[in-house]
Amino acid sequence: MRRPPRAPRPPAAPRHAAELARIAGLRAVEALFERDPERVERLFFLPAQQTAAAPFAARLARARKPYRAVDAAELARIAGSAMHGGIVAVARPRPIAVFDPADVARWARHESLVVVLDGVSNPHNLGAIARTAAFFGVARLLLSEHPAQALPSDAAYRVAEGGLDRLDLVRVRLPGALASLGRSFRTVATALDDRAQPLGEVPRDRPVALVLGNEERGVPATTLSACASVARIPGGGGVQSLNVAAAAAIAIHLFAALR
Repeated sequence: MRRPPRAPRPPAAPRHAAELARIAGLRAVEALFERDPERVERLFFLPAQQTAAAPFAARLARARKPYRAVDAAELARIAGSAMHGGIVAVARPRPIAVFDPADVARWARHESLVVVLDGVSNPHNLGAIARTAAFFGVARLLLSEHPAQALPSDAAYRVAEGGLDRLDLVRVRLPGALASLGRSFRTVATALDDRAQPLGEVPRDRPVALVLGNEERGVPATTLSACASVARIPGGGGVQSLNVAAAAAIAIHLFAALR
């Protein structure tokens, strides 16, 4: 007697969605409780942070979730790092929205800039870019499906200092989505090519979708060719290029000021 065929297994959850995140540092924990307090499962803090942690602990008490003061060694173990800032929330990861072309026109009515990362692989760079974007009032961060692309993680949250919880995160397939973005935004990729126009000369006729690429290889060629503009940051110093997080800070400052 033949066995009936097995039902296909559901795809495995991506790593960032399958594990609890450890969000360290007072600013990051504040941002988490302001935006998504229901995601928090546990809270740990040094005795010296008890006063700062009190509002968060009260909220968890109402939700019947655990919190406690611990010593430095225990907090470092929980955080997975000694760079924990004295307080760590253990939380369910933020869901990342899927790109919907129908949203683009609405974004462009209210925002001068969206930031798109295509293969930025270092979680520290992801965190630093998110922190800069949030500081300058950017509303959302688009993360490509590039296999190297970093997603929110303990390290990224720690560096972002709350930035990742201040931004709307969207997963996007590139280069295909650039056609939809380009209907309402000027798509601008950064590159080292001397033939690229200086960043300050990019036309400012519409909101900008700023595309940043991998730390070593830059923006993929297929994405680069799909952008309306390719720009470089002019420099005359003794090194060839800037770290992607530093380049992002310069470009975000320039384009966010257009609002």
